[in-house]
Amino acid sequence: MNHREILLRNILKKSYREGDFTLASGQKSAFYIDLKPTILDPRGADAFGELTVEWMKSNHLKFDGVGGLTLGADPLVMAVSLAALRAGIELPATMIRKEPKKHGTSRFIEGVENFKPGATFLVLEDVVTTGGSARRAVEILRAEGFKPLQVLSVVDRESGGEAAFKDLGVPLHSFFKISEIKAAYASK
Repeated sequence: MNHREILLRNILKKSYREGDFTLASGQKSAFYIDLKPTILDPRGADAFGELTVEWMKSNHLKFDGVGGLTLGADPLVMAVSLAALRAGIELPATMIRKEPKKHGTSRFIEGVENFKPGATFLVLEDVVTTGGSARRAVEILRAEGFKPLQVLSVVDRESGGEAAFKDLGVPLHSFFKISEIKAAYASK
């Protein structure tokens, strides 16, 4: 079984549900997807990290760092950083805060010592709906003098996120579209 299949199995088993749900936005939905159980499982995290490294290699993509908006992207970021290290790729991780730290360094970005000015980044997000969290990470990275080159998500809910990133000039790649997850769920 390849890493994509392992990740999909974990999503179907632990993270995707159908029914009657109220989302954080207040909207009603016939399905709910929460990738935390999948990505916090070592098999799910490993599959995501390895799949990301395979994707980077097959597309000849190189980044100086990997990050995403804390707290949701943190396990994804570490999974990718560690998988890259196993593959012989130096890809330091960072955590990007929504607001600057209120004490000490007052930073938005943790681990900044690992990067030179103008460093390039892969921005991670678990589920992209409208792209708000990853878009905020892109904006913060740019404001701090870094170059976000690509956004990668596990699942695209197909709700406008791709267009939002296109407008920012940063392509979005997702390993799964929600339509694919729904179809896999229906056929299991």
